Amino acid sequence: MLAGALAAAATVLFRGLAHGVEWLATGHAAGFVDAARAIAPWQRVVVGAVGGLLAGAVLHLGLRWARRGPAGEHHLDYIDAARQGRVDLNDRTTLTRSLSSLLSVGTGASIGREGPMVQMAAWFAATLARRLPLAAEERKTLLVCGIAAGIGAAYHAPVAGVVFVLELALGFFVRSAVAPVLIAAATASALMHWFVEPQALYVMPTLALQPTSLGAALVAGLLFGATGWALLGLLERSRIVFGRIASPVARLGLGGLLVGLMAAAVPEVWGNGYSVVSAVLRGDLLWQMLAWVLVAKVLATALSSGSGAIGGVFTPSLLVGAAAGSVLAQLAVHVLPMAWVGDPRVMAVVGMAAVLAAVTHAPLMAIVMVMEMTNQFQLTLPTMLACGVAHAVSTRFGAKPLYGNPIEARS
Repeated sequence: MLAGALAAAATVLFRGLAHGVEWLATGHAAGFVDAARAIAPWQRVVVGAVGGLLAGAVLHLGLRWARRGPAGEHHLDYIDAARQGRVDLNDRTTLTRSLSSLLSVGTGASIGREGPMVQMAAWFAATLARRLPLAAEERKTLLVCGIAAGIGAAYHAPVAGVVFVLELALGFFVRSAVAPVLIAAATASALMHWFVEPQALYVMPTLALQPTSLGAALVAGLLFGATGWALLGLLERSRIVFGRIASPVARLGLGGLLVGLMAAAVPEVWGNGYSVVSAVLRGDLLWQMLAWVLVAKVLATALSSGSGAIGGVFTPSLLVGAAAGSVLAQLAVHVLPMAWVGDPRVMAVVGMAAVLAAVTHAPLMAIVMVMEMTNQFQLTLPTMLACGVAHAVSTRFGAKPLYGNPIEARS
């Protein structure tokens, strides 16, 4: 329960700090898309470039500082630590990466802020585990509790947090960790629900499940699996290209500049994509606009992630799935009877889960997470079908998941 409370605190703390950086950079803190529209195009370019340079400088200097630190390996990732049963996360590395992420996220990088939230939650739990007189197995369990609670708090999806650590970190085989992980995730999400945001992450009306939804989900699974596979390939290629630049300051500065230039033309690419996904799930955007935003967001995410900006690609992947699903449904109306196609928002929800399953290779987590985030549990069957097909397509063609850690992109 303490690990869960600390995870909720980490989520609120990072979110508040990110809003503060956004306000300092743009004079607005209501959301990046609105902030981008409120300032001149040339200012978006400047904010992106300066933010990237500062984030790169912090990362460069901070990691050199971390290598001289006494505690923990500076390169140990929290998922790797959970798999190895270790809790020696480096304090200096966590501080460095969190500060660099704040600068990237707060200046419009096309990455998610949720990854650093989970990193902080895991670090809080690891620090707690090191300080308390616990057995080795109990320390490992406490770290896993922090990860699950962080995901539950950041995404309002406590069950998905549990499934995430069991599916990707522990492999469903550590029975002694199940009960503590459930308690931690429930505690964090309950605190977020009661004291911060008493609603699902994406608020939308209840959608109707139609008889044709399963057939549509089968076709969509093929398309979204290919979409996820292509997205993984683009992210990897972008990392290779940016990897030729030795200096992280130059890498992140160039990435911020390029994303700022894109934001000058398409403000929707700024930030993690939450507001765009919300608009899609409300049915506010037509396919012509969505298609343009979809292409731009994919490129912007590849630039931000490839340049080494510290942040997640979870929410950008959700945007890709939601936009692709809505575009597919809106175009299908032109060749199929409206009664067959149904509400485009159904396909948007299915697309979110299917693309997430394709890029993370964690279909169970993707299903549960999207159902919890949207509160559309009646769509579980088509979502299951689409995620199964998408996962099969993505793995069949040899796509590597996001470095085994779908939450946090590496620098």
